[in-house]
Amino acid sequence: MTQKGSDYSASSIQALEGLEAVRRRPGMYIGSTDVKGLHHLVWEVIDNSIDEHLAGHCSHILVSILQDNSIRVEDNGRGIPVDMHEKLQKSALEVVMTVLHAGGKFDKDSYKVSGGLHGVGVSCVNALSAYLRVEVRREGKVYMQEYERGKPRENVREIGETASRGTTVIFRPDEEIFETLVYSFETLAQRIRELSFLNNGLTIYLKDEREGQQREEKFFSEGGLREFVKFLDQGRPPLTENPIYVTGKEENIEVEIAMQYNTGFQENVLSYVNNIYTREGGTHLSGYRRALARVFKQYGDSNGFFSKLKMEISGEDFREGLTAIVSVKVPEPQFKGQTKGELGNSEVVGVVSRIVGDALMAFLEQNPKEARRIIDKVILAATARHAARKAREMVQRKNVLTGGGLPGKLADCSSRSAEESELFLVEGDSAGGTAKQGRNRNYQAILPLRGKILNVEKALEYKIYENEEIKNMFTALGVHIIEDEDGQRKLNIDKLRYHKVVIMCDADVDGSHITTLILTFFYRYMVELIQNGHLYIARPPLYLVKKGKEAKYAWNEKERIAIVEELGKGKEDSVHIQRYKGLGEMNAEQLWETTMDPSRRILSRVDIEDASNASYYFSILMGEDVPPRRDFIEKHAVYANIDI
Repeated sequence: MTQKGSDYSASSIQALEGLEAVRRRPGMYIGSTDVKGLHHLVWEVIDNSIDEHLAGHCSHILVSILQDNSIRVEDNGRGIPVDMHEKLQKSALEVVMTVLHAGGKFDKDSYKVSGGLHGVGVSCVNALSAYLRVEVRREGKVYMQEYERGKPRENVREIGETASRGTTVIFRPDEEIFETLVYSFETLAQRIRELSFLNNGLTIYLKDEREGQQREEKFFSEGGLREFVKFLDQGRPPLTENPIYVTGKEENIEVEIAMQYNTGFQENVLSYVNNIYTREGGTHLSGYRRALARVFKQYGDSNGFFSKLKMEISGEDFREGLTAIVSVKVPEPQFKGQTKGELGNSEVVGVVSRIVGDALMAFLEQNPKEARRIIDKVILAATARHAARKAREMVQRKNVLTGGGLPGKLADCSSRSAEESELFLVEGDSAGGTAKQGRNRNYQAILPLRGKILNVEKALEYKIYENEEIKNMFTALGVHIIEDEDGQRKLNIDKLRYHKVVIMCDADVDGSHITTLILTFFYRYMVELIQNGHLYIARPPLYLVKKGKEAKYAWNEKERIAIVEELGKGKEDSVHIQRYKGLGEMNAEQLWETTMDPSRRILSRVDIEDASNASYYFSILMGEDVPPRRDFIEKHAVYANIDI
């Protein structure tokens, strides 16, 4: 007997034509339909203009947020071809805008290197836009075509004459697809700033034309990666007067690297392939690290700098306090995974290693004083690393993984399922006690943190493992640090005991500072938890508004005004308003229903949207250098009112 819905035949197989697949499964093409996916549309269009710049045909790009949150991207490149496509018998412009895996990027005579290799970029933008208009200025003529949700309204037509050239794309994202349609000027500015550093000589303008938000910013970098390194290192005093700069070309692979040692303890390296950020690194990063360790080790040994050391120097020691940008241009890059997060081309290792090795050797021989300063830092790093390893082993020996006990302050949950378990890192013993009373003991664990934890941005590593609060976090979470064969460290989270780690601090200035200290620790030493989506920040309410027996909570000033309007008919003196300064002002029941109850609480998941900016902000806010921090605070003081 055949049940309804179980008839699986040829009629069950759907063949999606044109751009239907993109609209049906947008996440496969742009990652998500949230605010990140919304901004990804802009990157796809800008990438086409950047590729024109890489090919030597574009010097200016103008990106505008229009009044209705549409986006306009205009360049002075060659302009998309408009002549008839022989095979498809339609304008090449329409082919580019409506056919997946179509474009000039596959023709190596048109583009030697390209970021958008899959040929789905601008056609995906078209598919996911309620409206899109493209204008091409080419060979003295202006051509135009308009689309609705990826479908042309009409054929490509000539609409005028011009002395200029280039392409303009205007698109309005589809409200049927995206969760939000509001663009962020700051998010666009951060990525465009990065692109200007990576493409020196290219001018990019960003303009906001929305009512009450009008502003314009120009991005241009003459120094390229050298300026990028200095920008990232603003909060750290440098060891050398100028960044070490490496450039070269071999086997059609272009290598450009800038690096600078500072007085800090963190390695901060960002790697790119054809302007694409490679989060997991790859063969270009391996080649760079191999050359760095080889050349510095050879230089130190040949000059007798390491002869009196009682410990072995490792590759890791040469990278402490080093900020570097590794950028390569590869004609046919092979990425591991769909996210383009790791470069896989094996030939790139040797090319990068040789080019970097030759440049570093020349730098060391020509700059003996700066070379000695770097070697002295390497020796200090090796000494500190051995001390840190001993301290780390002490922590991990006491870890639950090796049979030790859990921290005495930890109120664990009864569940042994990491997927459903939550750990709240709570500011102070008092709030921790309240949280222990108010929690759901089945799946919620509480670890109170006393005072402000160590600022890991300014501390030697071995000091970090001696800090009681940090040791407790390692032990409670059940994670430990391991080293690979290259001495590269990473966090082993195979035995992670909680898949939600929630930072819960007071809604005041001290609470914000403690949250930032904890975030700095996780970003520098447990970044894998952030990358895997395990770290959250709790948002306790700011106000309790009561009238008689009726009470409501407000998380911001706007909500407070609305509740006063509802309960007190707009009269504040007719209601009782309590401003929560800290978690300790709530009783256990209030803390549960506002901040810990999964059905009502507000949690913000911590994500790394832009690695270069994340590292920059941590170094500015938590580093040694005061002037950059003061400048940052003054510039962003308008956002400091936490009640809004």
